[in-house]
Amino acid sequence: MIDQHTPTRTTAAGHTVLVVEDDASIRILLTSALRAAGYSVASAAGGQEAMFEAGNRRPDLIVLDVMLPDIDGFQLTRDLRAQGVYTPVLFLTARTGVEDRIIGLSSGGDDYVTKPFHVQEVLLRIRAILRRSGAPASTTRAHPPLRYADLTLDENTHDVQRAGRRLKLSPTEFRLLAYLLTHPEHVLEKAEILQQVWQYGFSGDTRIVDTYVKNLRRKIDRDEPSLIHTVRGVGYCLRLPRDETNAATR
Repeated sequence: MIDQHTPTRTTAAGHTVLVVEDDASIRILLTSALRAAGYSVASAAGGQEAMFEAGNRRPDLIVLDVMLPDIDGFQLTRDLRAQGVYTPVLFLTARTGVEDRIIGLSSGGDDYVTKPFHVQEVLLRIRAILRRSGAPASTTRAHPPLRYADLTLDENTHDVQRAGRRLKLSPTEFRLLAYLLTHPEHVLEKAEILQQVWQYGFSGDTRIVDTYVKNLRRKIDRDEPSLIHTVRGVGYCLRLPRDETNAATR
């Protein structure tokens, strides 16, 4: 059951959120909660209306239901990205399978919340996404590229290459890889990754880390030896395969 507790007002001045949801009761609940939290809110019940509102209102974030009557939310996100609209997208979905989450995040989404949900969690996710997307880029000095083995990430140009092959990463995938590259050969707990990459100030669902790592592996480790390794029950580690690590030390 969806928690209908309306949170206290928070600082959200200047931010506009577009809620795209065909279920009128959920749409009204979210728009009311967002307005109570201080956001300007626009809403749409379908994909075509959402495309119009996204172009007309230029929202800072879109809360997007996956199962819309006229178009799949994942496809709608792809269409927005193809038109040069890179507004952050938070998916609302009843699909809980890992593959479905990967499809959603691969389509250009920034995060997801599964139904049924708590309104407070949605608001926390929105604040985290806006905080990440609004972080100013450094213009005072250049950062040297991050390198490990044949993997290179340039924070200045957002260029990522593996063995000379350029990789196309989403902003969240880029931040996740950058965090792994700043801690090579260290085991990083999922909760730590969630806090540092997603900047959640609460006990979030670490399954989103699993989803992003799986998707990142598909891009990074496609044709080369695996660099991102699972440490069962703990988290992940960026390192060479054991046989190559041993060979490098001999």
